[in-house]
Amino acid sequence: MTKEQYIEGIERMRKQKNAIILAHYYTLPEVQEIADFVGDSLALARKAASTDASIILFAGVHFMAETAKILNPDKKVLVPDMSAGCCLADGCRAADLARFKEEHPDYLVLSYVNCTAAVKALSDLIVTSGNALRLVNTLPADAKILFTPDQNLGDYINRQTGRQMLLWDGMCRIHDHYTIEDLELLKESYPGVKIVAHPECRREFLEHADFVGSTAAMIKFISESEDQAFIVATESGILHELKKRNPNKTFYTLYNGDLAHDCGSMKKNNLENIYQALLNEEPELLIEPELMKKALAPIQKMLDLS
Repeated sequence: MTKEQYIEGIERMRKQKNAIILAHYYTLPEVQEIADFVGDSLALARKAASTDASIILFAGVHFMAETAKILNPDKKVLVPDMSAGCCLADGCRAADLARFKEEHPDYLVLSYVNCTAAVKALSDLIVTSGNALRLVNTLPADAKILFTPDQNLGDYINRQTGRQMLLWDGMCRIHDHYTIEDLELLKESYPGVKIVAHPECRREFLEHADFVGSTAAMIKFISESEDQAFIVATESGILHELKKRNPNKTFYTLYNGDLAHDCGSMKKNNLENIYQALLNEEPELLIEPELMKKALAPIQKMLDLS
């Protein structure tokens, strides 16, 4: 089938089956173009919570589809490629977190949304990079807090809020890979260019950024800025939305779109497997009802506080 035939088929089945396609900013441009809604983790969670579609097809990674299913236990959630995982989510195993809770019952568990349903079920509150600073401050000032699974984001939150959260030993390999040496080379080539970075980057990298924020916050900052050129330190999939909103602005990435430094799992979503998923209504994501119930509480708390 041609690209056009896949798109035509997706459009037809989406209407016939009352399906909605949700996609993350890090997916391929052609996937973002056929999605009903494109967003970061917080926006996608909100959209999943409010949709009246019968079928949710989630073009992202596994934990994102789990969140959609938890918020819609009676809807069918399809995942184009079940192997689209997340190294950050894999870095915190539920069994290890359960052991920590047994040994430290006085700690609250604050988990970044980039974690598995099983880890969410063990958490007291879920946050995203877009709402973490505000939601952390809703917790008691003297609370003992464990932050999972991203130590770079947790360190950023600690520094911004004055908290001393205990940090899980995990990170996103994409953002953690960015180095000062790479950045300095770009700054030498493009002096004076504004630097925007995701808080999953290392502390020493963030100290050089002109703006630090979630994917959506980065897009908003750049779109509202009078500056015309930016070094963008996050997964390159964001460039599609940035260029759509800012056709006259110039963007530089640390690895010039080198897919080896992008999220391979996000890029597993494509027109062909989205078409096949809608056609066959599989792979379908299924989660045990009791686990969904436990995981819903901290997610709903996040949404209520947002």
